[in-house]
Amino acid sequence: MNRPLRLLLVVVVLVAVLSPRVHAQGLPAEIQRVLDGLDVPTAAVSVWAQPLDADAPAIAVNVDVPRNPASAMKLVTSYAALEILNPAYRWKTEVYALGELERGVLDGDLLVKGYGDPFLVIEEYWKLWRELRRRGLTRIRGDLLFDVSHYALEPEDPGAFDGRPDRVYNQRPHPLLVNFNAVRFGFEPGAGGRVHVTQDPQLPNLELDNRLRLGGPRCGGYQRGVALAVLGDGQRDRVQLDGEFPNGCSYHEMTRTVLQPETYAFGLFQQHWASLGGRHDGGWRHAELPDDALLVMTHYSRPLGELVRLVNKYSNNVMTRHLKLELGAKVFGTPATTANGNEAIRMLLEDQGVTTDGLVLDNAAGLSRDVRISARTMAEMLLAARRSPFLPEFQSSMSLAGLDGTMRRRFANSSQAGRMHLKTGRLNDVAAVAGYVKAASGRDWLVVAFINAPDAHRGPGEEIQDAVLEWVYRQ
Repeated sequence: MNRPLRLLLVVVVLVAVLSPRVHAQGLPAEIQRVLDGLDVPTAAVSVWAQPLDADAPAIAVNVDVPRNPASAMKLVTSYAALEILNPAYRWKTEVYALGELERGVLDGDLLVKGYGDPFLVIEEYWKLWRELRRRGLTRIRGDLLFDVSHYALEPEDPGAFDGRPDRVYNQRPHPLLVNFNAVRFGFEPGAGGRVHVTQDPQLPNLELDNRLRLGGPRCGGYQRGVALAVLGDGQRDRVQLDGEFPNGCSYHEMTRTVLQPETYAFGLFQQHWASLGGRHDGGWRHAELPDDALLVMTHYSRPLGELVRLVNKYSNNVMTRHLKLELGAKVFGTPATTANGNEAIRMLLEDQGVTTDGLVLDNAAGLSRDVRISARTMAEMLLAARRSPFLPEFQSSMSLAGLDGTMRRRFANSSQAGRMHLKTGRLNDVAAVAGYVKAASGRDWLVVAFINAPDAHRGPGEEIQDAVLEWVYRQ
């Protein structure tokens, strides 16, 4: 063999050895052993693991099977929101005067129009009313009107998912959702065999009927023996508490949605307005914004780049659904609808070259038995996000393993802590994880692992995920 030919062969071999291309394979033996030990069939698992400097995955198993990703679906919605709205996007809440406004007195109604602010929490809502007082308004002689026409949503049973309509994670989207419509109840033993109950916020239009009794000394039992029932007519709701609270418990909390969103918004307005020295003479009702209304002020939300961290790190369902609805309004116009929001996400993915075969978004938050996505679609979306100018906002929205969010307890106090940006998902028989890993070698990877198998949520799913993540980390 002549010298030039030998040199050419050496170059070819070196290129083959040094190339970042990684050829797809099945599950590595150490991961397969975990599945076998847990008696989870490979057919129930989808895994895609790929170095980001390679053009093919190192592991690609059942990647085209649509599976339930649970809350890992929030990655798709938040990526679409960043791309379509941009990280600086802010939601607005407008306040209008309907009547004569003179010397701080409004002789008429005050209208609040909500545009779906995903994070209109107590502090932000208080800022809205404080600013109105700062501008000189002291008295409202009419009603407080709520314009909720920004959304056009079909009726939805909040208990349809799991029969627990008062759980905060089941809260439905609403154009004027204040503080997630949540009330935190605190329980502790009181004097005379009674149970002392606190509520936060202390809403003036929420009636609390406390029939709780002190029970035995052992602190335990479902909800510490507290039975909570929501009663009332929607205008002045009533919460009835019954059961036996253990005398051995020093304190216990539960957070529930116990009022309609408008009733909650009105009650918190009453509390804030009175504390600010304002006076209100009327009640509340629905109304749409008339053409001759006077815009008094506009309150803006925190930017999307901040809010998306709350969505993914802490897996907030209703915030995710608000993002999806705003995408529908942005792309197709108002009112926002579920169908338009889903279509906006699908269009964005297809524009980015992401496969959408088998994709079922449903509420796009993952709190669904019907939601479906393949590991390929999730991986291609994560690859598209790496090309985005908004990658820093997207990646930093995920939980840091061992440090914060839903991954804060996993890989804590280990060399893997802080080296994985991941979004988890868990429902009955579903465990999922997706995101980015910086391996011990310094090489960046993307990882997707979906497990849909009986009792996957009870521990086996997490063990399989950890085996995949540890294998990637060692590469």
